[in-house]
Amino acid sequence: RGKDDKHKVRMPKLRMAKEYKDKRKSIDDVERNIFKFKKSSKEKSKKMEKEEKLFRETFMYHEEIRVLATATAARSVRSQRRADLPLTAGEQLDVIEAARGHAVICRNAQGRYGYVLVEHLNFR
Repeated sequence: RGKDDKHKVRMPKLRMAKEYKDKRKSIDDVERNIFKFKKSSKEKSKKMEKEEKLFRETFMYHEEIRVLATATAARSVRSQRRADLPLTAGEQLDVIEAARGHAVICRNAQGRYGYVLVEHLNFR
């Protein structure tokens, strides 16, 4: 051995576990995809506008959309007609208008509108 090799300390090469490498890659991917959030919010707002336009045509609603109250769905209900809003238990709904005595027009978190029976809602 040469003079320089005597004083060098050999360090073993540390190998990363494959799982850790994969996890690190996924974290890096998440950090790189930060700017896709704006794109999805644009798409979401476009979809909301489309749902609102469909709502206005279906229900012939020409007034300003105002939220009268918020309610929670008591149970899951499938829609029977096109104008009905399908519900899942615990879903938050905005009450737009009390159209009939036993039904109200609601909007869910995805921006869809429809009739919901009052008996399926819990008001705060």
